[in-house]
Amino acid sequence: MLAEGLEKSGAFMGSTDDYRRASVVILGAPLDLTVSFRPGTRFAPAQIRQVSVGLEEYSPALERDLVDYAYYDAGDIVLPPGRVQESLGRIGAAVATILADGKFPLLLGGEHLITLPVVEALFRCYPDLAVVHLDAHADLREEYLNERLSHATVMRRVVEILGAQNVFQLGIRSGTREEFSYGRANTHFFPGEILRPLTQIRTKLKSRPLYLTLDIDVLDPAYAPGTGTPEPGGCTPQEVFQALYLLADCRVVGMDLVEVCPVYDPTERTSLLAAKIVREAILCFGQGK
Repeated sequence: MLAEGLEKSGAFMGSTDDYRRASVVILGAPLDLTVSFRPGTRFAPAQIRQVSVGLEEYSPALERDLVDYAYYDAGDIVLPPGRVQESLGRIGAAVATILADGKFPLLLGGEHLITLPVVEALFRCYPDLAVVHLDAHADLREEYLNERLSHATVMRRVVEILGAQNVFQLGIRSGTREEFSYGRANTHFFPGEILRPLTQIRTKLKSRPLYLTLDIDVLDPAYAPGTGTPEPGGCTPQEVFQALYLLADCRVVGMDLVEVCPVYDPTERTSLLAAKIVREAILCFGQGK
């Protein structure tokens, strides 16, 4: 059971205090060390929790209510400043505990590099794991500024773990020429859109354990300005919700929501959108009481 190395300051709306009863565990991973443009993702988990109380617990789209689900907010992992490897190790260890307890990890970033230790932990449990990656950026660089561990390289590292044929990248609209060439030649690479390709690949994914990594900047900055590397031309909130609904009857075994950067959105609409995505994810992937 989770215990040491966590700090709590508030909880996501409606979460239970009983870890044992919960099917979903919300875990903050406020890593903010390798961002390439605007820092501040470390503030996201607390902000998403804080604004969640502005939402209803009932989802009209799903006709489900959080009151019927048991989910636990474990708080944030305490991460040592400036120590990337140690931070990744702590994230991986916490996720491994959640998995050993038979629960669904739902991580709140933090920057996108948090996906790497989560995938490593899941891969030990599910050797046939596939990753569905919703993002504006390919994140396929071999290195960034001579660093192999970066939010700009995270999916390249994931490919090295799972094999490129097990990585499905949707919504990508930014990257280097080399990243786009690599993605098109190696991963399942669907630039610029998420729903049409997800509908096409859903059948082949349905029987496999899936991990969903959702970078908030897959959305157009008109809807989600509070992110470190905004990229115009993205999808709408409704498209993201529909993507969750398409995956609801698949075997999703974990998820992260990353790259929310509250300091660049005084309206709080990015954090509110993130909180609603978390609500819909719990209702899609969690188990009722």
